[in-house]
Amino acid sequence: MRVIAFVLREQNIFGAIRRTLGIASFSAQNLRPAISFCTRTPLTADEFPSETSSESDKESKEGEEAKSLSWRIERLQRGESVASAFQSWMGDGLPVHRGDIFHSINRLRRLKSSKRALEVMEWVIRERPYMPKELDYSYLLEFTMKFHGIPQGESLFSRIPVEFKNELLYNNLVLGCLEKGLIRLSLAYMKKMRELRHPISYLAFNRLIILHSSPSRKKSIPKILTQMRADKVVPHVSTYNILLKLESNEHSIEGLIKVFADMKRVMVEPNEISYCVLAVAHAVARLYTSCESYIECIKKSMTGDNWSTLDILVILYGCLRKHKELESTWAVIQELPYVRGKSFVLAIEAFGKIGNYSRAEELFLEMSSKRGIKSTEQFNSMIGVYCNNGLLTKATGLYKDMEKNGCKPNAITFRHLALGCLKAGLVKEAIKTLELGLGFPVSEKIRKSTPWLETTLSIMEIFAEKGDVENVEKLFRELKKAKYSRYTFVYNSFIKVYVKAKVYEPNLLTRMILGGCRPDSETYSLIKLIEQFRLG
Repeated sequence: MRVIAFVLREQNIFGAIRRTLGIASFSAQNLRPAISFCTRTPLTADEFPSETSSESDKESKEGEEAKSLSWRIERLQRGESVASAFQSWMGDGLPVHRGDIFHSINRLRRLKSSKRALEVMEWVIRERPYMPKELDYSYLLEFTMKFHGIPQGESLFSRIPVEFKNELLYNNLVLGCLEKGLIRLSLAYMKKMRELRHPISYLAFNRLIILHSSPSRKKSIPKILTQMRADKVVPHVSTYNILLKLESNEHSIEGLIKVFADMKRVMVEPNEISYCVLAVAHAVARLYTSCESYIECIKKSMTGDNWSTLDILVILYGCLRKHKELESTWAVIQELPYVRGKSFVLAIEAFGKIGNYSRAEELFLEMSSKRGIKSTEQFNSMIGVYCNNGLLTKATGLYKDMEKNGCKPNAITFRHLALGCLKAGLVKEAIKTLELGLGFPVSEKIRKSTPWLETTLSIMEIFAEKGDVENVEKLFRELKKAKYSRYTFVYNSFIKVYVKAKVYEPNLLTRMILGGCRPDSETYSLIKLIEQFRLG
């Protein structure tokens, strides 16, 4: 009780901070990639962007030869002209080949150094170490639009020699407009491409679908797909991965299966990303048998030791309570050249779901010794494990350590602690802690993330067991807004509060069906129990 009082008393010294969920949430943010321009080979990560680790980049740089042109460009200090790297290179009697430039550009793109990449291409076009081709102008256009904006890009496009204004340049112009959200302008250029009989890249349609993924615009997606077919754009797996993810975000298993069936009908081969989306969606829906089938497909389609796929497997094995498989997957991750801090967080949460909090503690200590605990997210992962396992004293102890470490709690911290209070039987403290969490801003991305929704459902279930209709209704509105209430198990948990409270509510079944949720045998049993509370 004293520890909870401490939490409630100390809250006013903390400001708001938002937790950034990565792959664990598998939410809409994964559909907001940096645009994949046609001047590079599209990667699977285009649809599910990975975080770039500065330490990982540093390791790969050390492996490169110091005489590499790319290495010299990356070593330039802020404000230092790119010309000095080229002068140093040519001063050593080395010619500037097209391959050197392409390698440098791809490195700079990966490091998100658009300004430096633009300087490189401006030098190439100005000094002409070789005769520029369409690809060189495409690079120049891409980074001009990224750094200076669309008007500058359009101005540059008008000055490029006509013999280079082919499909590559037009596609990059369209993608640049789409990256800035200029849909009408991009559609105008796509119309021009049709007039010139230039093929439109599937990447442009991918971006159009993403830009129309909001509820108000989603009705336009079928028209985009129809136009894609009319333009004879060959169906690509990345397009279907985006469509699968959109259905997953809506918690629509029926929609997900329909997209997957369409994918097979047009003979597009699913890849590991496709199966990851399917597996996670079925795990969230608690359809564990189907989830296990898709996990087998993931393992068969994996291309090497892809850390993002391994992270997904960690999440899935945690959901399925498969301790042995979780341990073996974590062992593979540890053998990678670089283990991300996010991977530690996901593994801690996964072992916590299994109920093995001691193993989660070991990983937390390992993460602390190797990387140091520097973020609220890292503390939240272990606090969540303790609260889910009913270890409130340990959770509040770690909360104090968080303050000493200079990390400020956020809404997620207090939601975890509220669950811990409820599991410890401290109902009044739980309600106060929930109210404290309301004082912190929470992004839509967090509110729709699976960890947030699952924690909220756990809290709602405990209130339902106590017959607390008021608090259950409040929490259920939150789940409904995120469309998490489409799952029958969520709605059944909501209905239980009326059974426990012995309150008759005549419209529960109607609300359920209109909300897009399908009743099952448990639902009808609960409704029958509620019928006995009807007056008269």
